[in-house]
Amino acid sequence: MNTLTNKISTCLAIISVSFFIVVTTGCATKSDMMAPATVSEAADHDYLIGPGDTVNINVWRNPEVSMSVPVRPDGKITTPLVEDVIAIGKTSTELARDIEKALAKFIQQPVVTVIVTGFSGPYGEQIRVIGQATRPQALAYRQGMSLMDVLIAVGGITEFASGNKANIIRTVDGKQQTFNIRINDLIKDGDISANVPVRPGDILVIPQSFF
Repeated sequence: MNTLTNKISTCLAIISVSFFIVVTTGCATKSDMMAPATVSEAADHDYLIGPGDTVNINVWRNPEVSMSVPVRPDGKITTPLVEDVIAIGKTSTELARDIEKALAKFIQQPVVTVIVTGFSGPYGEQIRVIGQATRPQALAYRQGMSLMDVLIAVGGITEFASGNKANIIRTVDGKQQTFNIRINDLIKDGDISANVPVRPGDILVIPQSFF
């Protein structure tokens, strides 16, 4: 009888341990990942030109071909002597070199400087804010940009927002990941640890509270 009782106790113990492992493993898989407090990035983030930007083109000693032009929705610009130059996705330096090559057919050794204004940036690098923000919109990414910077730009969150249930959707190594963020802790409690960095292309989703 004692032997049977011992076997039953042993079986129950094995079942309990197995159930605990399954449950804890399942919970770990389903738990929300918190947004990292820091993100690895290059020391410098070069701004890339996007549709809607304005580029000031200065050709040294040639004011007649120096001007400000908008970047069209197709990502190209047109200037005197140079038609349909692709600007989108390039730095100001890269665009200047491309314009120099095009102008070399007409001007001897042209020297071009490009200054970007009216920043929008490429669509793939914009920070998109949707849901219960005061002014949902897409923002141009700037180096060192944080969650607080984004919230200031969109005017904070509405009274119906569930700030601590907000998420950042981010593409990491070609795979989409979702990180939980704590907006209420940041703006209502002043918890600076909740002020996480954002990355180019992040999508900030702020859900509505139903309570």
